Amino acid sequence: MNRYLKIFLMFAVVALVFTATDASAQNVFSQILSKLLNTFKNVRSVIFVVGGFGLVGLGFAAIFGKIKWPWLAALACGLAVVALAGAMVDYVTDSDEGGGGVVDYDANWEDTLSN
Repeated sequence: MNRYLKIFLMFAVVALVFTATDASAQNVFSQILSKLLNTFKNVRSVIFVVGGFGLVGLGFAAIFGKIKWPWLAALACGLAVVALAGAMVDYVTDSDEGGGGVVDYDANWEDTLSN
């Protein structure tokens, strides 16, 4: 019984792969892109809160000589990189969005492929 179930599932997966259309694939990838963008924004908010507390804690520890000052500087630089990540991606991709939002990637690919 188990062998027949595996064969049936293999044929079902192959059938789904061959019946997929471009529209369904594009819809799936746009949903994945929007969910990843939403996840990045939410995780970034949590990182800022935890990093702020860590920055204050490391600041006090560095003042009293419990840790090294470069650790404090490393945390501050890391938080700055996380804060600027969306703007850096928009700059590199020549996006006019500015807010790290989902842009029209189809138009960008058409321009790239036509040159």
